[in-house]
Amino acid sequence: MVELASVIRDLREELAQAIVAAEGEALRFELGSIELDLSVALERSGQAGAKVRFWVVESGADTAVRATSTQRISLTLQPTLAGANNPLLVSGRAGVHEQ
Repeated sequence: MVELASVIRDLREELAQAIVAAEGEALRFELGSIELDLSVALERSGQAGAKVRFWVVESGADTAVRATSTQRISLTLQPTLAGANNPLLVSGRAGVHEQ
C-alpha cells in the first residue's frame, strides 16, 4: 500500500515534468481537472492524538490487504501553477522506459 499523500506528490512531480517538456513544443495540451478514483484503506492508531491515515491499495495487493476494510474515494484536483494566471500546458513525449 502507498500513502495517499505520496500518490498526490508523485502526480505533482509527473505534471511538473510534463509542463517543462511542453516548452518549445508545437503541440501542447491545456491541463484541466484531474479525477482520481482510488481504493483506500483507513488506518487509525490507538494512541492519544493519533491521526487517521489513508493508504492507496495497489493493484495485485496480497490477501492480507483484501482482508482489511477498503473504501473507494474519488478526488477531483484542479492544478494551478503558483504565480501564473495562464492555463497550464503539458506535452506528452514518452520517456525511454515508457515506449
